[in-house]
Amino acid sequence: METTGRLGERGVAAAAQGLPADARRSVDGYLMAGFPWYGLDEAFTGPRWLMQVGAAADGIVEYGSTGHGEEPSLRVETDMDQQRFTVVVTVASRPGRDSADGTGKLEATSVSSAAWLAGSGLLSCTWPTRMERALRQDWLDQQTAIAWELADDLAGESWSQLSLPVDGVPTDFHYRESEYGWVLAGTAGEDVHIGAYGRGMSAYGLGFAVVKDITRYDS
Repeated sequence: METTGRLGERGVAAAAQGLPADARRSVDGYLMAGFPWYGLDEAFTGPRWLMQVGAAADGIVEYGSTGHGEEPSLRVETDMDQQRFTVVVTVASRPGRDSADGTGKLEATSVSSAAWLAGSGLLSCTWPTRMERALRQDWLDQQTAIAWELADDLAGESWSQLSLPVDGVPTDFHYRESEYGWVLAGTAGEDVHIGAYGRGMSAYGLGFAVVKDITRYDS
């Protein structure tokens, strides 16, 4: 995944400016997608909530996330170890193509794209409680760079294999754990790649399925 081939500066993660903020943070943005959304399957009976979609400059939705469990908080007084959530990231499978403004090329999305979004998503809801607030941005920049490198090396020793059901079919995922939680990424059929991250909920018992009615998720 060469730097020049990324959407903006950070792959599909830089595409979130293609829609108005109110659409990105409401069900409207999800309904504009031309691909199916994934979430946890019906075995999960807890709260479900919407996060945000990302779109290219031409307004085409490229990815988005659905949340499950307790919404994570960055409040310093919140104990990170007590948070229980899983976020599922759906990334449209796209071939390499010209950018919307015609000034460059966008590389194809891949499992690495899903892994990057999941890894950076986990970091975005992580607060090192012993770190001064002023230093957090430096920490976040450093850890985000590491997450990108890991996503670019899914065959490396930092990842293991984990088989989980997707629409009832056993599917192989790349999986890794850290002190902040876990991250996984794989492919669901021909239309999308799936990433996920979480804390306090074991990844080993999860299953993924197409969201039949995205409006079930509370924004």
